[in-house]
Amino acid sequence: MIILKTREEIAQMRIAGQAVAEILELLRVNISPGITTLALNAIAEEECKKRNAVPVFKNYPHPRGGGKPFPAAICASVNEEVVHGIPGERSLQEGDIISIDFGLILNGYAGDAAITVPVGEVSKEALRLIRYTEKALFKGIHEARIGNRLGQVSHAIQKYAEQHGFSVVREFVGHGIGRNMHEDPPVPNYGRANQGPELKEGMTIAIEPMLNLGALNVFTKADDWTVVTSDGSLSAHFEHSIAITDRGPEILTLR
Repeated sequence: MIILKTREEIAQMRIAGQAVAEILELLRVNISPGITTLALNAIAEEECKKRNAVPVFKNYPHPRGGGKPFPAAICASVNEEVVHGIPGERSLQEGDIISIDFGLILNGYAGDAAITVPVGEVSKEALRLIRYTEKALFKGIHEARIGNRLGQVSHAIQKYAEQHGFSVVREFVGHGIGRNMHEDPPVPNYGRANQGPELKEGMTIAIEPMLNLGALNVFTKADDWTVVTSDGSLSAHFEHSIAITDRGPEILTLR
């Protein structure tokens, strides 16, 4: 069931989204060679405390059931890691790229966004992957308009990514968002333009393309969370939470 939000609810989601944007920006400026992913996680947790916000990923149940809950406030995925990387004592190295996915609940409403950041000087192909993954996200956002089908969002992302030589991860998709971090509808990053539910005023969704330099295939590591590319190629991830309004798509997590 897709839950349409009132303008008052979207106003609350805007507050949550801005908190997410501020914390991600703080993480971004702290990313440099030598910092650990655990230290980045500590920054996010402290910032949530300052805002009386709940870091919603921490202790999030495993989607397959029976597995261990996610242990941290951020997903920190480095290089070939696509998503759900668990923060730890790993120190970032010059030339790495890191994707940080972060969500919180503030005053009963969720915000969710992701960025991919170069660590120091990185390769041209890494920079190109980062740049075009973010551009693919905005291609999708542009199509999130009243009267369009959700498939138009998905198709725009896939078309743009593949035109520029990148593969689109299929196994993980975006989602509705509101009082809960994950609501209906699922938001694939691939598909046909004429498919999916019609977009209506008041829908709030999180769009999050994950693009690979190599093949689209991925697998989950032995920690039961971290997803990596099957061929070891680099992966990038960007995400925004948006509201569909009569003025077009509003990005709730844009600082």
